[in-house]
Amino acid sequence: MSYSYRDFIFGELQELEQQNLVRRIPPVESGADKWLQYDGKQLLNLASNNYLGLAGRPELKQAAIDATEKYGTSSGASRLISGNYSLFDELEQELREFKKQEDALVVGSGFTANLMILSTLADRHTVVFSDKLNHASIVDGVRLSGAKHVRYRHNDMEHLAALMEKHADAPRKLLVTDSVFSMDGDLAELTAIVELCERYQVLSVIDEAHAAGVMGKGRGLAAELGLSDRIDVHMGTFSKGLGSYGAYVAGKSDIIEFLRNKGRPFIFSTALPPATIGANLAAVRLVRSEPELGERLGVMAGDVRRFLQQLDLDTGPSQTAIIPVILGENEAALKARDMLMEQGIYVGAVRPPTVPQGTARLRISLRADLTDADLSHFKQAVSRMVDSLD
Repeated sequence: MSYSYRDFIFGELQELEQQNLVRRIPPVESGADKWLQYDGKQLLNLASNNYLGLAGRPELKQAAIDATEKYGTSSGASRLISGNYSLFDELEQELREFKKQEDALVVGSGFTANLMILSTLADRHTVVFSDKLNHASIVDGVRLSGAKHVRYRHNDMEHLAALMEKHADAPRKLLVTDSVFSMDGDLAELTAIVELCERYQVLSVIDEAHAAGVMGKGRGLAAELGLSDRIDVHMGTFSKGLGSYGAYVAGKSDIIEFLRNKGRPFIFSTALPPATIGANLAAVRLVRSEPELGERLGVMAGDVRRFLQQLDLDTGPSQTAIIPVILGENEAALKARDMLMEQGIYVGAVRPPTVPQGTARLRISLRADLTDADLSHFKQAVSRMVDSLD
């Protein structure tokens, strides 16, 4: 390595250390389970996105085993070459029916899906309207597309309307938003967004990563609000509420066919392995057969938010199982995380640039398989944490 790069890298790492922003992979085992092992200690896991606890369900495990025994461990190529097998077709058919859309396409991950959607449907002649707090994959997808990136203030519909009016004459226009925002746990103003998109003839794209499997009887926020038919492109992941890995895009058949033919991240990637597709198919079928899975989670989240607010903790605008405890400084978030770990609770400490400066936080991620005893344990630990911080 040249001296110039060595000096640059050393300086950057030193600055991160001084700002309490160094990221290190935690010594975690069984990170999706309700109880994880952290450096040999058992902790209640309130950090994963395994919202329904499906990652450990026997149905998903057996489906993964069966697919591996039948097809082996790898797809061997991209789906357009030789990497396809009948489980993909079954899964996409299941998704079409589940999402009530004309067509669906399975891809490698949520990040890949957003890169594909935006770099394929937008170009330098396109204006893309994007919520200021959208996921990094959306931001990177817009950058890759070369489109004009017009960001509106978070959930500010007056600002969005003004921006759409300003760019009303653009030849192509697209809006993209998360449905559930991953750091604040609040919801997009989908009804108003859809109405604006229809008024200004803007293609609408929704990222349901944190709503898939959980809201709308598993179909997502758009379904819960009765907006599925009025949104053009639906993206969702299998890696959170559905307890597996990968992502899907669903929508009108011509849009999906266009992505299948022009989406470089899909065309040039080796397809997901059989075990993953088997588990994905089992997860969708399970959620379809047990649509009440997410209901208890919503009730639990309301109870936990009220408890935290009674302790004068700032839970931001959360409306879901993602509940931030906003503490401000990076050091405060790390200290609070460590205090909870000492009492057997594991939550994430999220710092800039993932969240804005001055809003470092604990990110509590609830899960449907928590018992009343688990919740009582958590509440006692938080109460002691607050007393110690005071």
